[in-house]
Amino acid sequence: MNLISLFSGAGGLDLGFKKAGFQTIWANEYDKEIWETFENNFTNTILDRRSIVKVPSNEIPETLGLIGGPPCQSWSEAGKSRGIEDDRGQLFFEFIRVLREKKPLFFLAENVSGMLASRHSEALENIKKHFTDSGYTLSFKLLNAHDYNVPQDRKRIFFVGYRNDLNMEFEFPDAVDEKLFLEDVIDDLKDSALAAKNKTYSNDDACQLFNHEYMTGGFSSMFMSRNRVRGWDEPSFTIQAGGRHAPLHPQAPKMELVEKDKRKFVEGSEELYRRLSIRECARIQTFPDEHKFYYKNLTAGYKMVGNAVPPNLAYILAQKIYEDLKLLAPFSLKNHRIIEKLL
Repeated sequence: MNLISLFSGAGGLDLGFKKAGFQTIWANEYDKEIWETFENNFTNTILDRRSIVKVPSNEIPETLGLIGGPPCQSWSEAGKSRGIEDDRGQLFFEFIRVLREKKPLFFLAENVSGMLASRHSEALENIKKHFTDSGYTLSFKLLNAHDYNVPQDRKRIFFVGYRNDLNMEFEFPDAVDEKLFLEDVIDDLKDSALAAKNKTYSNDDACQLFNHEYMTGGFSSMFMSRNRVRGWDEPSFTIQAGGRHAPLHPQAPKMELVEKDKRKFVEGSEELYRRLSIRECARIQTFPDEHKFYYKNLTAGYKMVGNAVPPNLAYILAQKIYEDLKLLAPFSLKNHRIIEKLL
């Protein structure tokens, strides 16, 4: 089942959809720090490196599905929260432009939970209306990745739409019964991580496992304002796009409260406090080890990993879409022909 991918990043969505039986034939990503990573991991995909604003619709291939995560920083609860007024927020409408021009059977778009803030309610309803006015039956939900085979508390919103003539509505899958925790995914890596060269520069090929290196340097007062350690038997804090704010390794004890908005490392255990490595973050995001991230500065590595949709979550959503599409064949000759192309 062929699809196209916008704002593709390191390919978390694409990887999950690939596992479910889809193939990304064309992708678009404007961030030059990501190009090498995407192209090395998706060798059969054409990567368009232009800003999507400058890509005419007639240069984008026809597709059965459209997926992507329009830039989320402008909606983030940790950012300035300008939302749709920000240029990056406007990129959501580029996604809708391509949707209207290509008319795929389905789309899936992901964004941060900050989009649900009351100050963004009008903009959010406007985006929902654009999806429905484009001819799609929209499903919308806030999901925690930890409910879908991801060892991390990570709340994100998802828009999924089926074209109206399919007469179907996407139903979000139920949470899985078995949860994953930190011990399940990074226990075997605790003794082999390397500190970055000069705080942020890569060790190149010195790592025993590709990307298993962590940023060093001090911690800001904001970072020290609350506990940043989750235990082995807990899910990770959200993996963020900034290396300086990466969660601390679970080998360390929980940080001690000094006073309101101020914590400290437990005395005598200071050496145990280190940031999670990029590979540990990737494991927590559910990227397989063979999915390699290419960078010279670790900040780019943490950014790629932290901005991605966890592949395990993407897979569960993609699997449901795949199963729904396979049911189309009996309904009409038109849909039957579509399914022949799909399969």
